[in-house]
Amino acid sequence: MAKVEYKDQRVGIFVDIQNLYHSAKNIYDSRVNYNEMVKSLTGKRQLVKAFAYVVKSDTEEETTVSRTTGKSEASFFDALEKSGLSLRVKDLQIFAGGAKKADWDVGMAVDAIRLNPSLDVIILVTGDGDFIPLVEYLRIGLGKEVEVAAFSKSASGKIKEVGDRFINLENIPKILIKLPPKGIKNK
Repeated sequence: MAKVEYKDQRVGIFVDIQNLYHSAKNIYDSRVNYNEMVKSLTGKRQLVKAFAYVVKSDTEEETTVSRTTGKSEASFFDALEKSGLSLRVKDLQIFAGGAKKADWDVGMAVDAIRLNPSLDVIILVTGDGDFIPLVEYLRIGLGKEVEVAAFSKSASGKIKEVGDRFINLENIPKILIKLPPKGIKNK
């Protein structure tokens, strides 16, 4: 059953960019149209704040123009901001031995909890099951309406169930932009 959206509902959107980016790229050979996503998730409701959690890479290889975005990392970040997303940026951690970590889970959770007094609906855009305790706390502990939005094919089965509503991003028209064939650059 679909939840009813009220125009006076205050909405906050928290986007796990790494999760979305890799799902779109690896499952659909596409990239995400973040402008369409924000517009669709907000609907006729009042958007209070929308955050995009991104990891800044330091390596030359990762900051050059890529097939996936067709843009440099800086251009990609600019495009996110033009979509109405406020960036939360942290540097990629590289450990001795070469292991890399790019994790914003705690930051997203803190922001969602911190902003909850000014929100009626919290939308977590991630398929990561690590956010289940956050969804449960926001719903049960704080009494907030929580929507989870993700690509169903890559989302944790449990995270699709714990929110008040699961939004399958695949069903949003124009959200996926097909990547050009390898060897052809985006303009």
